Amino acid sequence: MIEKSVWEMTLKNLDKACDFLGLDDGIRSYLREPRRVLEVSIPVIMDNGSVKIFKGYRVQHNTNRGPAKGGIRFSPEVNMDEIKALAMIMTWKCAVVDIPYGGAKGGVACDPQKLSVGELERLTRRYVFEILPLIGPEKDIPAPDVGTNQQIMAWIMDTYSMAQGYSVPGIVTGKPISIGGSLGREGATALGCIYTLHDAVKVLGLNEERFEIVIQGFGNVGWNAARFLYDSGMNIVALSDINGGIYNQNGINPYEVFDFCKESGTVYGFPGTESISNKELFGIDCDILIPAAIENQITEKNAKDIKAKIVAEAANAPTTPEADQILNDRGIFIIPDLLCNAGGVTVSYFEWVQNVQAIFWNEDEVNQKLRAIMDKAFRKVYEFSKQNNLDMRLAANINAVSKVALATEMRGIYP
Repeated sequence: MIEKSVWEMTLKNLDKACDFLGLDDGIRSYLREPRRVLEVSIPVIMDNGSVKIFKGYRVQHNTNRGPAKGGIRFSPEVNMDEIKALAMIMTWKCAVVDIPYGGAKGGVACDPQKLSVGELERLTRRYVFEILPLIGPEKDIPAPDVGTNQQIMAWIMDTYSMAQGYSVPGIVTGKPISIGGSLGREGATALGCIYTLHDAVKVLGLNEERFEIVIQGFGNVGWNAARFLYDSGMNIVALSDINGGIYNQNGINPYEVFDFCKESGTVYGFPGTESISNKELFGIDCDILIPAAIENQITEKNAKDIKAKIVAEAANAPTTPEADQILNDRGIFIIPDLLCNAGGVTVSYFEWVQNVQAIFWNEDEVNQKLRAIMDKAFRKVYEFSKQNNLDMRLAANINAVSKVALATEMRGIYP
């Protein structure tokens, strides 16, 4: 049972940062409220000829540092509070890595697994039509998130472009290479996570040659993190998805699991492994735990069971504030989501820049630029945390909030 909504968690983290910075009530109030909130009804003609209404959302939290940026998720769990929280998290995430964006998020309450390709396309295009006044390459640039992919981004780009009367590749990121996508974008969130892990291992003085890794979630981020780590010689001992997990102390080949998933639709039951629950996954003895699923996965109920040295938050808001305190008290090093999974939005920024300039980089250039940004951001947050005796999450939040607060003060309020 979720004890606290992700919106409440996000506000609590903001308040801690504001307290440290001594921000006045006016700025605090400004930062707590999203700038724009849109809820839409999306009528879709289903394959059987009936009409079904879906609820959709788009929230822009803050645009004082640049246009809004944030993913679109298709999930039965989507609701306004979740989207508001994720939009705010995007504002802080962009600020932590110093890219000139504000935060946004969108979503549709649906189960994409239960929709045909035709229904999914009609849903996507109608949703874009409904939020059309809010989005644009200089206003608000969507991207993939839970339940969405390159194909859905292509439909978004085409729908927006048809409304404008000409092709606008910069309206969305995470789209296919064939229509202006960036090399390196698909694995960017996971790769950014890996870069911050390397930085954490270095500052913590850990020197094991073959870390044991547990990954919760085997979607785009979890799968790519698993293959990057496996290719570098790490030992993946457990993986999971929504149906359950698999465990093998001697190691799991994520490429074989990926092929198994394509046939079965789940990692659960992969041959040569022990089937475990997601609850049991968090109690496995390991060096690094990577939550790469959804919010509120590490709570005060299971935080005491975690045995990892490092928790690398590849998912958004996977740890509740109560669990955060437990992990910090136990000396477990947390790489917070604002920093750990910012590789995705960073390479989305690269894609947008390439679209605007019509000049494209090769994958090595993209990855080198990503590493430079992630390393710099990690170093700043880590050094600030040590200088002020703060945990990494609070240090990251203070770093981000201070930048957005300064931009707000410099721009002022008009009229």
